Amino acid sequence: MGNESAQEIKKAPPRAPKRKPTMGEAMIPIGSMAILLGVGYGWFQLSVEILLIIASFIAGLMALRLGYNWKDIESGIIESIAKAMPAQMMIIIVGVMIASWIACGSIPMLIDYGLSIVSPSLFLVTACLVCAIISLLTGTAYGTAGTVGIAFIGIAQGMGIPLAPAAGAIVAGSYLGDKISPFAASVNLASAAVRCNVIDTIQHLLWTTLPAFGIGLVVYWIAGSQFAVHNVNSDKIVIIQQTLRTSFSYHWLLLLPPAIVLALTFMRKPAIPGMLISATVAILLAAWLQGKPVINGMEYCVSGYKASTGLKEVDQLLSRGGLQEMMKISLIAFCAFAFAGIIQKAGILDLLLEKILKVARTTSLLISSGVVAALSTALVTGSAYLSVLIPGELFAPAFTARKLAAKNLARATQEAHSIVPIVPWAIAGVYMTGTLGVSTWEYAPWAVFNYIGFLFPMLYGAIGFTTAPQKNEDESLPGS
Repeated sequence: MGNESAQEIKKAPPRAPKRKPTMGEAMIPIGSMAILLGVGYGWFQLSVEILLIIASFIAGLMALRLGYNWKDIESGIIESIAKAMPAQMMIIIVGVMIASWIACGSIPMLIDYGLSIVSPSLFLVTACLVCAIISLLTGTAYGTAGTVGIAFIGIAQGMGIPLAPAAGAIVAGSYLGDKISPFAASVNLASAAVRCNVIDTIQHLLWTTLPAFGIGLVVYWIAGSQFAVHNVNSDKIVIIQQTLRTSFSYHWLLLLPPAIVLALTFMRKPAIPGMLISATVAILLAAWLQGKPVINGMEYCVSGYKASTGLKEVDQLLSRGGLQEMMKISLIAFCAFAFAGIIQKAGILDLLLEKILKVARTTSLLISSGVVAALSTALVTGSAYLSVLIPGELFAPAFTARKLAAKNLARATQEAHSIVPIVPWAIAGVYMTGTLGVSTWEYAPWAVFNYIGFLFPMLYGAIGFTTAPQKNEDESLPGS
């Protein structure tokens, strides 16, 4: 009897049942993150990592209040980070690739030739269009920015063109293919989420994508003429080119490392093995053409390439890459996905999307709600895939009930997904910052295509333009 009583005393009190958050409770962690990032980073320039950790702590406290324990919170964080690991691995490998490409001379040679060919006044337009073509052929924004994007950033530095607009133009061009290329994962995922044909989705997207892209090109054309007048110094460009030519030996084989990445991407092969093969070839070329021992090339891949050409501008241009540099960038993504994991586990994101869906009483409001839901998911989670998957699953029945073609919803989520590379804590924003060497906050205003695209489906929904009715119950069939 005494033992039974002792065991009863030792039993932990029953845990409060988990419950759904109220709207006020849901807004506390969301509002806290917005204030912390807006004031802490925007005003006081505090590290984004610590601000995201504080936001995660606040979200964790709210999860505890809702009946979740530490194990629940921990599992939410782990699940969120696990989903981001493939992209995180790519970010890290990009650091290896950049360092090896510089060491072998590929990037210096591309920069040199680019300085001779590209017109300063048309630089932004050219960078955007070239990146757009490559991304349309390969279907990847990451691969485009990580190859030709890197070269264009170097050309911009050599010409004295501000890096913020240069990076913005590169990001915008890279994401054209990510949105409408049949090879892109995101457009296929958006179509799969709402169960419609991907070609129909792409054709439907052209009505909103091309006007937004065209507006961006006009902005780059106007801005480019100003940069050409005020920033470009032809004497400085000549000195940079001469320094590059005396510091590196050129050979047509130096085109091989970027060609390997583009070719394997076009063949739909896994990106990371292709990047590692490219880096290996680059290290061997560095030993053969530049006289840099293989062991040194391997060290560059870890610590980054350190240029010593004797010209400060060139040294700053080429001292980049390496695992260590990218790991610092990846910390932001880890902290952001910790916050996103807690928010999702506690049901806060689900509540926000449900509230958005409830106001959609007309076709116009339904389409706008789908866009806003995708935007909200992208901002809260920082995940491009979740921004099309979650709203797609949630809103699909409402679009079907209103006899609207599923491709309307796929378009709405895909347009909103384009803002992900201009969200500083999103994996895409972290990738672009690490690859191009320009902070998200700086290039975001210049990635015009990425932040105005979502306005067009909302406008079209309001006036009924290109809002397609449902034709077939099975919308996976072409022509639905």
